[in-house]
Amino acid sequence: MKSVATILSSTLVTLGSVGASLLVAASVAASVAVSAVAAEAAKPATKPDLAKGQATSTNVCAACHTADGSRGSPANPILQGQHPEYLVKQLTEFKSGKRVNAIMTGMASTLSEDDMKNVAAFYAGKQAKPGFAKNKDLVTLGEKIYRGGIADRSIPACAGCHSPTGAGIPAQYPRIAGQHGDYIEAQLVAFRGGARTNSAQMTGVAAKLNDKEIKAVSDYIAGLN
Repeated sequence: MKSVATILSSTLVTLGSVGASLLVAASVAASVAVSAVAAEAAKPATKPDLAKGQATSTNVCAACHTADGSRGSPANPILQGQHPEYLVKQLTEFKSGKRVNAIMTGMASTLSEDDMKNVAAFYAGKQAKPGFAKNKDLVTLGEKIYRGGIADRSIPACAGCHSPTGAGIPAQYPRIAGQHGDYIEAQLVAFRGGARTNSAQMTGVAAKLNDKEIKAVSDYIAGLN
């Protein structure tokens, strides 16, 4: 009969072999997973399809934003020349409910991620026509707020994020130069009142502005080119 020591020794050797096999299998699996992730990351980004973007603009967006996103109704934003990353972000947030608008939520809900990228690229490739300020009495105040803010009330200059020319910063802050003054005013009021909540930064800024200041800076932005 085998001794207890011999049996135990044999068992330990067997367990050691099983453990080593498991470690090898786990290592192989991890290597395969890493390789798959690396391969996915190495794939070139798919370029937006501008033809499909134009089709979406014509079939879905044109009623409110015109067929090419140009100067339509002052109640709706001009989309021409807007940063595509910003447009995709807004469409995504309309679809998810983070930004609330009954019409836009319905429209965005029909779009896939590729649809959003395509139509955003289509609008971004257009150049918007210059806008203009309408209220000469308020434009000086609007320029002061836009370029310098209101220091004694801790209101930052709009130019700090949207740039002195209103061009914005891709993927961070939208282009606002020449945007409809009525639309800018409506969005600032919505941020201030809590109807629009998808930018904590803008909510904080708008909360400190009164009606006259909102009108002034909105009108100034409309004429900024």
